[in-house]
Amino acid sequence: MSEYTDRQQDGTTVGIVKKQFFTFAQPPDRLDLESGASLGPVSLAYETCGTLNGDKSNVILILHALTGDSHVAGYYSQQDAKPGWWEIMVGPGKGIDTDRYFVICSNIIGSCCGSTGPSSTDPDTGRPYGTNFPLITISDMVKAQKALMDHLEIDSLLSVIGGSVGGMQVLEWCTRYPEMVKSAVPLATTTRHSALAIAFNEVARQSIMADPNWEGGHYYGGHKPDMGLAIARMIGHITYLSDESMRTKFGRRLQNRSELSFEFGAEFEVESYLQYQGNKFIERFDANSFLYVTKAADYFDLAEQHGGGSLVNAFSRCKAKFLVASYTSDWLYPTYQSKEMVKAMKKNDLDVSFCEIDAQWGHDAFLLPDSRLENLLRGFLKGVYYDG
Repeated sequence: MSEYTDRQQDGTTVGIVKKQFFTFAQPPDRLDLESGASLGPVSLAYETCGTLNGDKSNVILILHALTGDSHVAGYYSQQDAKPGWWEIMVGPGKGIDTDRYFVICSNIIGSCCGSTGPSSTDPDTGRPYGTNFPLITISDMVKAQKALMDHLEIDSLLSVIGGSVGGMQVLEWCTRYPEMVKSAVPLATTTRHSALAIAFNEVARQSIMADPNWEGGHYYGGHKPDMGLAIARMIGHITYLSDESMRTKFGRRLQNRSELSFEFGAEFEVESYLQYQGNKFIERFDANSFLYVTKAADYFDLAEQHGGGSLVNAFSRCKAKFLVASYTSDWLYPTYQSKEMVKAMKKNDLDVSFCEIDAQWGHDAFLLPDSRLENLLRGFLKGVYYDG
């Protein structure tokens, strides 16, 4: 019996879902970007689950992290071995209950998972954009998502929810379209990258651009910069974990041997794990997309873009009720950064709840099973839904 069948029988999955596509910004009505460039046409891949109610008051927009996609929950077929990336949280009776809410998740522009990005065909040349693709920002991603909401004739969002880079999009939604957003849940995120976060992203980008197969970003049709991308993923993956989680999971244990070999290679379990993560990543993600999306995350600065340098001014635009959550072991976006945004929210008399969750698994903890986060989301969303 398949995993899909098991979950279908016990009613814990949304079941079969279908990736859909929306194309807009047909020239000459191109999408104007924050950089001053424009882009068009633009396609967004998106998926939905749950049932939209009559007055469209139960819509939840979920925004994915750096290398995520639109496949938030469910399966593409009964034989599909892997469900959506937040299957643990989205579904019947779960924290984001699809018996009650209509969930939308779209893939961001700049990505390579169905939405327009550097691997897409440039209509002016008939070839992949490569690095001719314009630089994009979190704001540009949200503007594209707003176009999708307009297409779906949705003018109010019960909640916008996302972690990490998805949390940045949540904050952008709340400040750019405050009248649309009733509530928001930014998880394990920040209002701007620290020098440390930018530094890790730059080292990862340099590993890609130093790969001889990168060819200035125009490698499509030839050998891909797989080695550079794998190393970039390994670097990124370290920042998603924590010292405690790595000590618990790996320690200094050797991989498939009892003593040191005195050779270069993956001798320790942690080395083997990182190599596995890097090699797995190159099968599903594009190197140029990694460059573009990490750069967009580095550019994000809510205070500068919406508050003239003041975070308090930036949040003065917001009307949403907030649930902010951080994790004790997240050293990529530490709790002090969440507390800064909560303080600025409170100075604007916004309705905000904050929780620092004790977890050893680092930044990625919001993607792992956790009854505490599930209960927080369930209670918060019920309160918002029934208050309205």
